[in-house]
Amino acid sequence: MSPRTGRGGGSLRTRLLLFIGATLVAVCAAMALTTVCAQRAYLLGNLDDRVADAAERSLGGASLHPDLPGDLTFLHESGHPAGLLAARLAADGTVLAAATVGQNTPPRHLTAPQTSALAGIEPDGSLHTRTVPGLGTYRLTARGTDGVRVLAGLPMDDVQDMISGLVAVETAVAAAGLTVAGCACAVVIRRQLRPLGRVAATAVEVSRAPLCHGEVTGLTRVAERDTDPGSEAGQVGAALNRMIDHVESSLAARQRSEERVRRSEDRMRRFLADASHELRTPLASIAGYAELMNRGTDRIEPALAWRRVSAESTRMTGLVEDLLLLARLDEGRPLHSAEVDLAALVAEAVWDARAAGGDHDWQLELRLDAPSLVLGDEARLHQVVANLLANARVHTPAGTRVVALVEAGDGLGTIRVRDDGPGIPPDLLPTVFERFTRADASRARATEGTGSGLGLAIAAAITAAHGGRIDVHSEPGRTEFTIELPTVEDVVVPDDSCRVLHP
Repeated sequence: MSPRTGRGGGSLRTRLLLFIGATLVAVCAAMALTTVCAQRAYLLGNLDDRVADAAERSLGGASLHPDLPGDLTFLHESGHPAGLLAARLAADGTVLAAATVGQNTPPRHLTAPQTSALAGIEPDGSLHTRTVPGLGTYRLTARGTDGVRVLAGLPMDDVQDMISGLVAVETAVAAAGLTVAGCACAVVIRRQLRPLGRVAATAVEVSRAPLCHGEVTGLTRVAERDTDPGSEAGQVGAALNRMIDHVESSLAARQRSEERVRRSEDRMRRFLADASHELRTPLASIAGYAELMNRGTDRIEPALAWRRVSAESTRMTGLVEDLLLLARLDEGRPLHSAEVDLAALVAEAVWDARAAGGDHDWQLELRLDAPSLVLGDEARLHQVVANLLANARVHTPAGTRVVALVEAGDGLGTIRVRDDGPGIPPDLLPTVFERFTRADASRARATEGTGSGLGLAIAAAITAAHGGRIDVHSEPGRTEFTIELPTVEDVVVPDDSCRVLHP
């Protein structure tokens, strides 16, 4: 494809060829005109010198017979150039006698019409050009001295023929040169503009891509051979590639942003639906017991009703507090920051878990190659570990071994909570840290001992707020949650840096 420029729609190659052709024609014409003018001036100057010499010689011959006004006997002398025209003039400029010198022939007198063509030439030495009938064009001059006046001239046919031949030769040479130069320019321009044509084709192909919708990836790029910064076409190709990269990255960023907005809206709708469902259950229980107490029925004891109301109220309060905590974390509100010893924190959480679930085998293991101190909110970090331990207690059968492992080294404090329970269902793993994610996909009211599905979501949000990361690997017989947090540097390592505790 040839690149187009201008409103006229002509190709750049055609415009360049026309421009270069016009330039070459102008240059050749100027050179030819200059050469012809210079050659003509030279030839005319040479002819004028010969005419002046012939006039001086004729004047010298006529001066030998001043008393014979019409005497042209000096023309019989040898050495006169062929075609010489000589005449004797009267004082008033009238031609008294005129003759021409032939090639190896005696002088021939001019006829009356030929003589009349010589009238009006003053004997002042100026040069004139006259056409003599039957003889052609002559270059003439008249001289006079001591009452003797002569006119002499030489034919211009040789000069004109030479100039005409020169013009013909230069025209032929210029035409041949223009043809060769035009062909060479066409080849060179075609080769030089070929990369620009490929760049234009790439731009057209990109312009036809559906950039307004769908996933925009893999846009056509200009080939590497057409991005050489050493040429203008290569610079255009490289600039086009950079522009395509920018367009593609901008569109990809926009699509990612739109996708994030869609996911956020989906999560918000799901969050509101789940929160409403979770809050509706305790509210319904509270309303039911309140209605029974208001009726004063004997179907339920007031003390039991108050205990159920209090329990559901506590459950609803905990759910609301969890939702508020997640909202604060989503807003990026800063947490309290202080040095926290992960080893002590995890040990305390394990002891609490052992008290809450004595039917499990709880173990604490410390592997410390460096101090396990981190900067963070101790209460929130304790909540993270407590949620992980509670998750292991609730979702594993009695007798399951749960190991809480603390490691420190390479600038990271790591907490691992591992159990040998049945594991997490594979279809649940990708969403295990999302809010209201539970093994019961129907979102029905949880049975006693289960949660609302916010524990792992809170753990993930608190960990991210501390600049850490949380991950899970699960298979039947082994489930391990891993938390990594940046540790505080330059702290003395205790001597008992590696020990195992069995609560």
